[in-house]
Amino acid sequence: MTHWHLECSACGHTEPGDARASVCPACGQPYLVRYDTPFPPREDITSRWDMWRYSAVLPIGEFESPVSLGEGLTPLHDVPALAEELGVARVWVKDEGINPTGSFKARGMSAAVTRARALNVAGLVTPTAGNAGAALAAYGAAAGVPVRVYAPRTTPSPILGTIEALGAELELVDGHIGDAGRQARAFAAESGWFDASTLREPYRIEGKKTMGIELAEQLGWRLPTHIVYPTGGGTGLIGMWKVFGEMCEGGWIDPTLPLPRMIVAQADGCAPIVRAHAAGADRAEPWVNPETHASGLRVPGPLGDRLILRAVRDSGGDAAAVSEMAIRDATRRLATITGVDAAPEGGCALAVAEALANAGRLPADAEVVIFNTGTGASYRY
Repeated sequence: MTHWHLECSACGHTEPGDARASVCPACGQPYLVRYDTPFPPREDITSRWDMWRYSAVLPIGEFESPVSLGEGLTPLHDVPALAEELGVARVWVKDEGINPTGSFKARGMSAAVTRARALNVAGLVTPTAGNAGAALAAYGAAAGVPVRVYAPRTTPSPILGTIEALGAELELVDGHIGDAGRQARAFAAESGWFDASTLREPYRIEGKKTMGIELAEQLGWRLPTHIVYPTGGGTGLIGMWKVFGEMCEGGWIDPTLPLPRMIVAQADGCAPIVRAHAAGADRAEPWVNPETHASGLRVPGPLGDRLILRAVRDSGGDAAAVSEMAIRDATRRLATITGVDAAPEGGCALAVAEALANAGRLPADAEVVIFNTGTGASYRY
């Protein structure tokens, strides 16, 4: 028996926790994992030195072992020089680039593949802008589950090389991740393999939410005032906002204190969430002809648009997009100021923080966490 069930994020339709579920059959929206037992005390954190130290609040059975490669527990760097530059009280950089295969995607895929193995899937397929495919290839190899990845031809070649080196089948696609997604879904329907696309399975969010738990633990069980998150598919932002609520209910953090304001960072050439937020919309229209060298942000129509916009709205957050030149400049400065080998997505987060600070949209007493979601090494070729 599982201790969770799946609940549609839009219409409330439910499925049991052991269902091999994709999106809601009633409305096509993503499922969220909901737990049937009370949120356990913080004392249930284990001594493991990876994200599965939080297994008490993750979807894993009592007698199961996770598919793990040492993901999570990434550093949180206090950077006074950036705080001074932005004119705010504190700035930290959360460096997800040291995860297995070089990005935060390892967290989500560890959780997704753990559940997929338990459900005895025949294989796993995903479209990718790069990092998700590399992570799925790695965790599929660790679990002994075959993997096929559909990636745009424009994906950085080091990431494509990683996918192939880890034994996955790689299919290159003309176009963007939306085009890759259509081919991946067609293959899943034809083959019976499980579609591990962003938000087309419910467990990647649960892995990503561990970033939020880690932030709280690293800051002495309190949270920053603002989180700037580079947003493509948005599972990391959705997962953190979900777990902040869970931790409040479970007493892991003080429920009387305000939660962080969630800030979406996107590129000018692909900013569907920023456009929707500015219009006060509750969903995002797909972006035509998405263009940015930050490949993880080149997601023209995220399935989780409603959940992202809801988190921004409910947190009193913000959303902004910046130019390619601003992203390149901020990526270089993030690396040279902090020593973090920043990916352009991390550079985008810094550039957006700077733009908001300059516009007076970050207060002087703000305590800001900027996420670098991957390693810059994946983009150098």
